[in-house]
Amino acid sequence: MAKGGFPKGMGGFGGGNMMRQQAQMQQKIMKMQQEMAKAQEEVENSQFTASVGGGTVKAVVSGKKELVELTISPEALNPEDAEMVQDMVVSAVNEALRQAEDAMNKGMEGLTRGLNLPGLGL
Repeated sequence: MAKGGFPKGMGGFGGGNMMRQQAQMQQKIMKMQQEMAKAQEEVENSQFTASVGGGTVKAVVSGKKELVELTISPEALNPEDAEMVQDMVVSAVNEALRQAEDAMNKGMEGLTRGLNLPGLGL
């Protein structure tokens, strides 16, 4: 009998090959997890800037989707224009957040492209 108690030639129903494939798959998954963590860290350490109103309002967000800076031009601080400035702030912050989200998605998409993991839909 061969190792593992299976008759010679049966090879444990291809168990050796299956175990090798499983080990390779685990290595691929571990490598992908490391690359994903690195890509996520890179995006989180980045900053994304959006400005609206010809630069009247500028928002800077981190890759962690936190507002880190907001600049409002002094000319925009007319009390009569408060509602317009508020709208510009919302627009600038939302655009900067979209940029951060897009960067994260692109980073993850690049890592999973071409990955063949049956049963995981990747």
